[in-house]
Amino acid sequence: MSRIAARFAKLRAQNRGALIPFLEAWDPDPATSMAILRGMPGAGADLIEIGMPFTDPMADGPIIQAAGLRALRAGATVARTLAMVRDFRTEDNATPIVLMGYLNPILSYGPQRFCIDAAVSGVDGLIVVDLPTEEADLLAPHAAANGIDIIRLVAPTTDDQRMPLVLNGSSGFVYYVSITGITGTRTASGAELAAAMPRIRRVTDLPIAVGFGVRTPEQAAEAVRSGDAAVVASALIDTLFANLDEQGRAKPEAVRRVLDQVRSLAEGVRNARTNGV
Repeated sequence: MSRIAARFAKLRAQNRGALIPFLEAWDPDPATSMAILRGMPGAGADLIEIGMPFTDPMADGPIIQAAGLRALRAGATVARTLAMVRDFRTEDNATPIVLMGYLNPILSYGPQRFCIDAAVSGVDGLIVVDLPTEEADLLAPHAAANGIDIIRLVAPTTDDQRMPLVLNGSSGFVYYVSITGITGTRTASGAELAAAMPRIRRVTDLPIAVGFGVRTPEQAAEAVRSGDAAVVASALIDTLFANLDEQGRAKPEAVRRVLDQVRSLAEGVRNARTNGV
């Protein structure tokens, strides 16, 4: 059983949802990014999503776009992102790691080589935002050969006819883009999420993670009442940005404040189904 499947099975047995916090690799520098990554499991992260910095992140709002640019200025590359995962695995061999990014850097690296190196580094899943289902054969066979889940995205605009096609061959979990638009903008209501989940569950038995617009412990709790996981990205990047100095360097309290926010989000997720708050 993969790390992702094992983690969701464990959470299902405990009747609770998962918290999936996001960080951009190398934002604002490798040491700070690594410290946040290492601290996330202890702060309550059930899975972790790592952004692979890219110059043209079309699905990302200005908050994550800025994080990617800071990371690129710091020297982030695909190879260095994979090295970050390898370093993390020296201390944590249990927490699932999912890379989120875009197809162009993977094609430049070489899809087969990328999947081999990602698997060796300890990557469990890939979310490639701009990889359409019709072109999945560029990456999916190499990922499958190396035990890496390809996590597909569905949205409110994915109709019932296309849903089975999009989710065919997917594994790990389904990423539900809960709004129409870019990251870090509005938030889907509880009623919207409750209406969307049955439509997806008719097509797949995979866990459903709700992302795009989840910012607070209350919103994360709402996400796991309907779905199986809450993905929080822009809110954490916002906190990190607020704790950079005028030169863009992390202040001494930056890592602690991001991890404190993860703890707060984790508490919301853990209490969501037991206390109804």
